[in-house]
Amino acid sequence: MNIMTIISVFTCLSVVVLPLLPLMACAQPKDDYAEQRERMVKNQIKARGVKDPRVLAALLKVERHLFIPPENRNLSYQDFPVPIGEGQTISQPYIVAFMTEELELKGQERVLEIGTGSGYQAAILGELAAEVYTVELIPSIGNRAAQLLDELGYKNIKVRVGDGYQGWPEKAPFDAIIVTCAPENIPPKLVEQLREGGTMVIPVGPVNGVQELIKGVKRAGKMIISDELPVRFVPMVKER
Repeated sequence: MNIMTIISVFTCLSVVVLPLLPLMACAQPKDDYAEQRERMVKNQIKARGVKDPRVLAALLKVERHLFIPPENRNLSYQDFPVPIGEGQTISQPYIVAFMTEELELKGQERVLEIGTGSGYQAAILGELAAEVYTVELIPSIGNRAAQLLDELGYKNIKVRVGDGYQGWPEKAPFDAIIVTCAPENIPPKLVEQLREGGTMVIPVGPVNGVQELIKGVKRAGKMIISDELPVRFVPMVKER
């Protein structure tokens, strides 16, 4: 092989090898929403007093934008509720964080959620509790959430389409109950399904009036209530 042949071989090799470098760089997955999640947690949640490190970690981990329809996805990390269809919304990030922190979950609990909606709150709970049972009245909303949660690998979350006023009696008692739609009064069957000493966080009030987010602890079969803050949720509707 003469010198010209050697030069020719190396020239050809350089043409083949160099284009592979940018392809290798592009192969790394990228979460385009990670910075938005970090700002959400810092500015909307920590700044308002939510401190539980497990809750903050869950909010950083769960990709909120996946639970929002594509046409509204650019609003995923904004400081307000976002429509998800069928007249329903995904709650404001701070409200999700505040209600979750109020449950004081340690990791071994069985939790009941009423009002699955997008499935985002259930996913947050799934990061923090051993078992999550969530009930959604609207079939299209509930089935969509169930499919997404399954695709994301949440084996500890079970979704049921049904009447939230009935709870999920065969899985009771629950260590904690969270309600993400507003009845006018606390449903008695939910109180029955909460274990003694368990905690319920629920918005209560009229559809077109002032609602109050309350925290209740079950003592001797009754709820010991404390008011937390004024809120506005979609109404809790009974199955017809």
